Amino acid sequence: MNTNEIINLIANSKKTTKTIAFVQGNFEKIEVEKIEFFGTEKFGILFGDYKEIISFIEKNKNNISKYRLEINTRNSAIPLSDLTKFNARIEHGAIIRDMVKIGEGAIIMMGAIINIGAEIGEKTMIDMNAVIGGRAIIGKNCHIGAGTVIAGVIEPPSAKPVIIEDNVIVGANAVILEGVHVGKNSVIAAGAVVIEDVPENSVVAGVPGKVIKQVDKKTKQKTQIVDALRKLR
Repeated sequence: MNTNEIINLIANSKKTTKTIAFVQGNFEKIEVEKIEFFGTEKFGILFGDYKEIISFIEKNKNNISKYRLEINTRNSAIPLSDLTKFNARIEHGAIIRDMVKIGEGAIIMMGAIINIGAEIGEKTMIDMNAVIGGRAIIGKNCHIGAGTVIAGVIEPPSAKPVIIEDNVIVGANAVILEGVHVGKNSVIAAGAVVIEDVPENSVVAGVPGKVIKQVDKKTKQKTQIVDALRKLR
């Protein structure tokens, strides 16, 4: 998706405050509209927008003896992705917004966040607490280290997305700023802040990140991708 498509999608989407209500009372003759009700004559769980839930509770206050609300968003524009559409390993606590592409055999670890429009290639691992910003493109067989931040570019609309080509290793807590293009087979050292394009087969380290050498046999041994971790069965 390009920036304008995302902006229009967010601007024109119906904003929702998704709410779950646990209600206790007498529901034998209650009619439920615009929200979902699961339960019995004495207890139920309601799913819907906050305004509709509150309207239901107010309308039926004489039949509700007790209730509790659980609210996880406020005026949310974009839902989270349906994880079942990805043939990947996605661990507990990962947050993946809708309109994201995740390739086969990819791994999304605990606490990772992937924003709208991002693309994750086949067999790429997004490690714990990494943040993949909007429209970022990451190739195949990469490893994005724990705590890494890949900048997103939903605004300003003119900004270019981060592009990381195949077989790139990014160390823990690195930062790659918007518009940076990282060539294939490169290595970004832990803690590096990358502010300019990285040629293929380069090792980058430091703040700001600089090319310190070319990838050699020793570097490849230290940054080997393990296929066994990408198995889904």
